[in-house]
Amino acid sequence: MNVAVLGASNKPERYSHQAVVLLAKKGHAVFPIHPALPEIDGHPVFKRLADVPAPLHTVTMYVSPSLSTGMAGELLAARPARVIFNPGTENPELERKLAAAGIDVVRACTLVLLRTGQFEPSIPS
Repeated sequence: MNVAVLGASNKPERYSHQAVVLLAKKGHAVFPIHPALPEIDGHPVFKRLADVPAPLHTVTMYVSPSLSTGMAGELLAARPARVIFNPGTENPELERKLAAAGIDVVRACTLVLLRTGQFEPSIPS
């Protein structure tokens, strides 16, 4: 699954860095997003979502609401199936816009979802 980590960090103690590492370890194609970093843990970093060369299934948010509000257009243009708002990144206005566009909005910790086997979307039977 193609996953963008918006607000990825090269600092190992940051949850966004841990998400990049764990997503890759779990077999996902990970696309870290940060405007000033060249690579994180061997993964090339993209300056913007629009620079990612593959369709995204999930965008996991690690940026504050003050930053994410200005990214609404970029998120909508990327058309991911799902956007995960990690604790502290909740943005009700942006969440409403994404949901109105048919994008699944989830408030959860990506690391917990990955570690408990709940990250993979369920397939309706």
